[in-house]
Amino acid sequence: MNSVRDWRGTPQGCSGAQRRNDNSGKPDRRLRRERPNEKITGVYMPNIGGIIKSLQNIMRKDQGVSGDAQRIEQLGWMVTLKILDDKEAELELLHDEYVSVVPEELKWRSWAADGEGITGDEMKDFVDTVLFPGLQNLDVSTGNKRAVLLRDIFAGTNNYMKNGTIIRQVVNKLNEINFNASEDRHLFGDIYESLLRDLQSAGNYGEFYTPRAVTEIMTELINPRLGEKVLDPACGTGGFLTSAIENIRAQDVHSVEDLKVLEETIRGHELKPLPFMLCVTNLILHDIEVPNVMSGDSLNREYTSITERDRVDVILANPPFGASVSDGVETNYPAQFRTTESADLFLLLMIRLLKKGGRAAIVLPDGSLTGDGVKQRIRQEFLEQCNVHTIVRLPNSVFQPYASVATNLLFFTKGEPTREIWYWEHKLPEGQKSYSKTKPIRKSEFEPLKAWWNSRADNEHVWKVSIETLKTNGYNLDIKNPYIKEEEVTHTTAELLELLHQSFVKSDELLTKLREAVK
Repeated sequence: MNSVRDWRGTPQGCSGAQRRNDNSGKPDRRLRRERPNEKITGVYMPNIGGIIKSLQNIMRKDQGVSGDAQRIEQLGWMVTLKILDDKEAELELLHDEYVSVVPEELKWRSWAADGEGITGDEMKDFVDTVLFPGLQNLDVSTGNKRAVLLRDIFAGTNNYMKNGTIIRQVVNKLNEINFNASEDRHLFGDIYESLLRDLQSAGNYGEFYTPRAVTEIMTELINPRLGEKVLDPACGTGGFLTSAIENIRAQDVHSVEDLKVLEETIRGHELKPLPFMLCVTNLILHDIEVPNVMSGDSLNREYTSITERDRVDVILANPPFGASVSDGVETNYPAQFRTTESADLFLLLMIRLLKKGGRAAIVLPDGSLTGDGVKQRIRQEFLEQCNVHTIVRLPNSVFQPYASVATNLLFFTKGEPTREIWYWEHKLPEGQKSYSKTKPIRKSEFEPLKAWWNSRADNEHVWKVSIETLKTNGYNLDIKNPYIKEEEVTHTTAELLELLHQSFVKSDELLTKLREAVK
């Protein structure tokens, strides 16, 4: 049986160069401090965008891969195996007793690492008849959690490529990336973000990359600490979980025992196979030996079955919104709260999962802050069960290029009702009209928010609303900045006539469509 240390690598944030407790005298790299300003030399930092573009161009030649979505999945399982092997190579150097759960012939180094190795029909046959069946049927009889995770990852994964020569070209290109040598824990996020951008042209894949600046500021303000159970019930590729890991390491991790506690208290759930696979890989890359990430729908559980043992201290999440839940999932929730809107059900779930005194930071769209009926009842429950003390209002373009929806960061603590809510309006940098792929939101833009956080006062971008006002307005949380007056727009007579004309044109178009529909 492998020890708990088997998959750990090199966490950050520990004080001093600590040594292993064995007699080897080797420094324990798992506890090495990585100084933020330390210059790394002799390390090849790949052009991730260029590599991803090259990979996609290569894969377009394969007739078995249809569209960007399949290319992403194909790259996903390859990147996962490559990272696993890179980490294992490091661990074998650190621990003489390390034993991999991956059979030797299935390891990346055995079949992919040699650029002159198997190719053509031999490569295709190996992937289809040896690699995938072997990983999908790993021996889990010993209860090894790493084996279970790897089996679950590949249970929902497919190989679409039909040309073994092209498979060889792809793996050779991936071999240009050394995840250990890069010393960059965000490299994986950069890769996935590049992939996601390309997915947008493939249709509504339903996956949105939360900007790193957003995950980091939410985590920093909530400030999870060692020993607290941290959960993301819709964790995607693990952006919030890795932010929590880094936050805790920087403050609290000073021993191997601390690392073990950290590993046991970081939890996630993810429904979709590809993000689940990438999340597990991401956490392994962040030196979590056996990621505590479950594959499945966290909404698909009886609401009343969630008890104190299930509850957590911290929730950090960007739950899916704008989508319907699976058939019948809403029946898991009390009748007065039943809806098919995913964001609303996730809000209920997160309230239920928090301990008394537990705290959370979540992303919600404007649509979840307002509305009648079930939406209003859910918001009332939210405000009665939790102290929603802060709402940060973000510009529409924060999630570009994935979506142009107005979003909000909600910070709350469970256990006492809301009495007042502070609103903070995040402004675009001066001279910038919107965020974009080339000009994303930056963490430095949140410095004014951090400075204000512990000494709150009104200003032109900050306002406070009482619970009485919210009740009067039907628990509507979509409160606009009272300091910004809507500009009165004036038009000339000619402009008014043109607007009227345009209205008539649109009306005629609608009438024409109606006539055609009733024929």
